[in-house]
Amino acid sequence: MAEAAAPVKGTRPEGAVTEADAAKKVREMFTQIAPRYDLLNHLLSLQLDRLWRTRTARLLHSILNRPDAVVLDLCCGTGDLAFALSRAGKARIVGADFAHTMLVRAREKSAALAQPSNQTVATPMPFFEADALRLPFAGASFDLVTSAFGFRNLANYEAGLREIQRVLKPGGAIAILEFTEPPDGLLGGFYRWYFSKVLPRIGGLISGDRSAYTYLPKSVARFFRPPELAALMSAAGYQSVDYRAWTLGAVALHTAIRPADLSKSS
Repeated sequence: MAEAAAPVKGTRPEGAVTEADAAKKVREMFTQIAPRYDLLNHLLSLQLDRLWRTRTARLLHSILNRPDAVVLDLCCGTGDLAFALSRAGKARIVGADFAHTMLVRAREKSAALAQPSNQTVATPMPFFEADALRLPFAGASFDLVTSAFGFRNLANYEAGLREIQRVLKPGGAIAILEFTEPPDGLLGGFYRWYFSKVLPRIGGLISGDRSAYTYLPKSVARFFRPPELAALMSAAGYQSVDYRAWTLGAVALHTAIRPADLSKSS
C-alpha cells in the first residue's frame, strides 16, 4: 500500500485558524443540529448509514463476541454505532463525545432500549462527555476503539490516532468508518453534486442550520482518501492496517491493531 502525505492536519471549519478554534466550532455545530441529527442521518444517506454501521459491527464480531471485551465508541454522537456494536455481541460498550446535547439524546435512546418492552440492550449504556484528543481513560483500557463519521471532525488527526493508541490495550483494534469521495466519473460526479448542492439545502431546511450541512461536504473533500489515512495510521505505529470501501467508494472502513510493543512498531 503506497504511502501518501497527509493533505490536512485536522478539520478546519470556516473561520477556524487554530486547533482550539476548530474544536469549538465543531462542538457548537453539533450542539445546534442534535435535535434533528438522527432524522437527517437516515434521510440524507437514504438509510444506508444503518447498513454501514451494521456491517461494521459484523466485521468486528471476533472482539464483540467476547464477554470480557471493553469497547469505546469515540465521537459517538447519539449512539447509533454503539447500539449496533452492543446488538452484535456480548462486549461492554462505552460511548464518548464532546457535544453535550448529542449525549443527552444518546442516553435517552439507551434508556428506551433497555426498557422491558424493548430490551434491545441489557442495561443503559454509559456515555461520557470527553474530548477525543484528551480522553479521561487510563492507558490500555480498551480492546477496541471505534468511530463512525466523527474522526473527520477532529482538530488534529495524528494526535487523535495517538490518543486512541494510548487507551487501546496491546493487541487492541481500531476501526474508523468515514465518508470519502468516490473516484472521478459519472457516479463520482453525481455524488459530489448531491453532497454539495442537495444535501446542504435539505439539511439546512430540516435542522435550521445550513452551515453545518455546508461544512459536511467541504470536510469530506478536504479529508484523507483511504490510502492516505491508511498511511497515517501506519506512521502513527499501527500494524495490520487495512481498509475497505463501500457504496461505490462513498464510505470506507479502516481497521488496524495496536502492536504489543509500540517501540518496535515504527
